[in-house]
Amino acid sequence: MNISFPLGFVGPGSGLLCGILFGFVLENGGLGNGCKLTAQLRLKDWTVFNVMFTAIIVAATGLYLLEAVGWIQAANIYTPTTFLWATLLGGVMVGLGMAVGGYCPGTSVVAACGGRIDGIFFFGGILAGTVIFANAYDWIKPLLGAAAGPESQTLDQLLHLPAWIILLALAAMAFIVGRLTRPKVTISDLARKTATSVSA
Repeated sequence: MNISFPLGFVGPGSGLLCGILFGFVLENGGLGNGCKLTAQLRLKDWTVFNVMFTAIIVAATGLYLLEAVGWIQAANIYTPTTFLWATLLGGVMVGLGMAVGGYCPGTSVVAACGGRIDGIFFFGGILAGTVIFANAYDWIKPLLGAAAGPESQTLDQLLHLPAWIILLALAAMAFIVGRLTRPKVTISDLARKTATSVSA
């Protein structure tokens, strides 16, 4: 049995719809604000981690359940090979961009669509970088294809563990980080909130 989401709606239109929904979630999660991401890098605000890690767990669990009921086959899901030098170079460049600008590619689109000036400039930089990359691709292609990772690209294959154990470990990690990074509410904070609500 083949399944697609939305049912019977595939191709670029489906990707656009999912992108809009994802952008809506990012904006409502506060990730359209560059201050959120820079605060995450300074380990002051863990909203970015919590939102993105939750998305990873939900997606992984959904794929696991769909495979368990036979609606999808793992062999039919494309898993790209990790090329170590390309990953290292891309990680450094994206990390620097996130630290300086406060946005990743996805959140910059959300910020730009929300009318934030810094998001618009950052998104413009991404477009310019895409053009530069496309024109330089033939020159840097040998680097991008060097140092291919192992054939087993998923965590359960790499660690030789059942997929459900990986899911439980990810969920436990998210729970622990969420508990450790939960904002501490002091008595003065509660008093301030009470006074604000009374005055309003």
